[in-house]
Amino acid sequence: MERNLLDLHDDYHIGLLDRREFLNRLALVAGGNTAAYALIPWLENNDLFAETIPKDDSRIASNDIRYQGASGDLRASLVLPKGAKKIPGVVVIHEAFGLTPHIKDVARRLGMEGFMAIAPDAFTSLGKLPKDLQEARAMIQQLDSENTIQDYVAAAKYLQTHPRSNGNVGVVGFCWGGGMANQVAVKWPDLKAAVPFYGGQPATEDVPGIKASLLLHYAGDDDRVNAGIPTFEEALKKASIDYTLYMYEGAQHGFHNDTLMERYNQEAARLAWKRTIDFFKKKLSP
Repeated sequence: MERNLLDLHDDYHIGLLDRREFLNRLALVAGGNTAAYALIPWLENNDLFAETIPKDDSRIASNDIRYQGASGDLRASLVLPKGAKKIPGVVVIHEAFGLTPHIKDVARRLGMEGFMAIAPDAFTSLGKLPKDLQEARAMIQQLDSENTIQDYVAAAKYLQTHPRSNGNVGVVGFCWGGGMANQVAVKWPDLKAAVPFYGGQPATEDVPGIKASLLLHYAGDDDRVNAGIPTFEEALKKASIDYTLYMYEGAQHGFHNDTLMERYNQEAARLAWKRTIDFFKKKLSP
């Protein structure tokens, strides 16, 4: 059944099936319309689709670690490419849903591209991942925002001082994590490159503190986040900060997450990711 679900999922996202046909076929696989609709929440944020790079891929080493941040002892996923040469590091900042299998897979994707990646769990002290967006918002409110930013700065320093590090560190974040990526750029002058995906913009007065180069990805159908772009761009230009902005028309907030069926946009996600990897290779290589 899982294989059939995967095939349906892939056909739906590459445009071979429209939503009606997808639901009709899902009903056949599941054994009826009721069962099919019961699967929709599971499919829309499902770990089944999170793994594009297997955890045991022989080209990388992927491990759960602990490191010290401003909030105390934090859980994180650390990925290292096999080999001995010095490499750059990238901090991966999760969405509001926490350190999910999808975010761990994003870290492994970076590892496959030759980067050392760390993906911290901002909710370590709360002891769980949120089960839905409502709980995620409530859990975020329980975090000390300044300590959380410093937790990610500590992760960046962890990479900077790692024996495999070439000393250059970047950050990539998604949704809530995109806003956090902007904040790390504001707070840590050693950061070389930041890539926020549809992230909230920092305060205008904080923008001159950014020393990193920025690659900004935004979704065309994301009015709330996009409302802050004009003011942000004006501040970036005024401060002479190196940045590139891409708008992905027709894409929704969250378009990069391939476990969110209603938001994932394969074309936009693949293009944004290619641009991200190219950007990191340019900005973080010696």
